Amino acid sequence: MAAKKPVNWWLWTKMLLGGAAICVGGPAFTYWLTPTDEELFQKYNPELQKRSLERRFERQQEFDDFVTKLKEYSKSDKPIWTVQAEAEERERQQRASAQKSLALADEVKARKEAMRREAGLPVEK
Repeated sequence: MAAKKPVNWWLWTKMLLGGAAICVGGPAFTYWLTPTDEELFQKYNPELQKRSLERRFERQQEFDDFVTKLKEYSKSDKPIWTVQAEAEERERQQRASAQKSLALADEVKARKEAMRREAGLPVEK
């Protein structure tokens, strides 16, 4: 029988300490290096700062709408992307029907004006 090899405790200690340093130190170093939103904003030139402040409310509102829609979509049993595609299709159909109704209303108005002209009545504008 071959003799048992002795355990190299020093090697295992170094490996555990190195692994712990990488697993803990890497994310900590990344967190330390990443600038905050305020630091990034201060590095903008004044024109970009002004534009960013002007559009801040719009972006916050868009994000809130997006999150609200996601919450609504997540209530379904279907995948979110499927529900989102269905919702977009419904919106597209509603816009198309609204455009058709506007076109129809314009056509009706034009016909009424034409009939009033033929009858010699004053045309409303």
